[in-house]
Amino acid sequence: MKRVFITVLDGAGAGWLPDAAQYGDEGASTIAHVIEKCRPKLPNMAKLGLGHIEALGYPKDENAVGAFGRSMEKSAGKDTTTGHWEISGLRLEKPFPTFINFPQEFIEAYEKAIGYKVIGNKPASGTAILEELGPEHVANRTPIVYTSADSVFQIACHEEVFSREELYGFCRIAREMLQGDLGVGRVIARPFVGEPGAYVRTSGRKDFSLPPCGETLLDVVSKAGMQSLGVGKIEDIFDFRGLTGSNHASGNPACIEAQIAYMKQEFDGLCFTNLVDTDSLYGHRNDAEGFAKALEYFDGKLPEIQGLMGEGDLLIVTADHGCDPTYPGTDHTREHIPLLVWHPGMKKLVDLGTRTTYADIAATAAQWLGLPERFGATSFCDKLM
Repeated sequence: MKRVFITVLDGAGAGWLPDAAQYGDEGASTIAHVIEKCRPKLPNMAKLGLGHIEALGYPKDENAVGAFGRSMEKSAGKDTTTGHWEISGLRLEKPFPTFINFPQEFIEAYEKAIGYKVIGNKPASGTAILEELGPEHVANRTPIVYTSADSVFQIACHEEVFSREELYGFCRIAREMLQGDLGVGRVIARPFVGEPGAYVRTSGRKDFSLPPCGETLLDVVSKAGMQSLGVGKIEDIFDFRGLTGSNHASGNPACIEAQIAYMKQEFDGLCFTNLVDTDSLYGHRNDAEGFAKALEYFDGKLPEIQGLMGEGDLLIVTADHGCDPTYPGTDHTREHIPLLVWHPGMKKLVDLGTRTTYADIAATAAQWLGLPERFGATSFCDKLM
């Protein structure tokens, strides 16, 4: 039995990339700044080599066993879809488009298509815009649309005004319309509940992504007759393509338990997990303490995860971009991603260095599973043996 578990700590960047200044992100370093400010206790990740990633500033465990390193993003952009696609072997030459606001012609056509006027149409924090426009939305049944520095079109509706299915319908219409030059990476449903001053987003978030524009690790694994399993928002990021099974759990604890449930099953193939809370709950909200506690929670679950791994299993813990909660603004940051890699047969600590593309993860996973595809990247599988 051969299995690869890729676990993405969403937004947990490992230091700004050489081109970060082009994105306004020079100096961002998500994990390092969280460690510096909050001093989280991460002993189990340290045992895999976390402290040996020099840019992070965590104390070294001199008895660590595992593989450590960082990886650069070759694709243009710094969003969730771009990061996960590159991890899976698919690099983008051109970034997804971003907007300060969407063209008025599009907004008018969209309003006609859904049968309602919309409000907003500007970049905003997801929680701030609810406080600003929530009462008007509830009073007038006007969906709230907004964006950010990422390539997204987000639609927020109170669940007592529009049901989740109605909101998902609005999103499907937007996804069909947002193509070509307007082809944002994701349309995101943002249902919420509560009263003015106390609005709360619910677990009904759903992403509607463009389908991958090329072959990914998920496609290669499923076409080989193996299992290709997604946990959390993986199914949304890949538009379900290449998946043989999925658990759309919400929140890090539920997603970790969903991954553990898959680990208890016998299969050959891939399990790809996204742990979103570090990004959505803490990075975007400039909550370094919350970010630190989410890292500590994952760290506390690592021994259970490792205990379920057999000799044919490989664990890769990484990220998809940065989202530095100590950096000005609330958007993603253009960063390296960390690499912590382990399998039960490892006897020593291995330095993977700085990889030139996230896609080395896909190449490594494919080689581990005995598949020939390398996605134009370089596998580090041989270094692990």
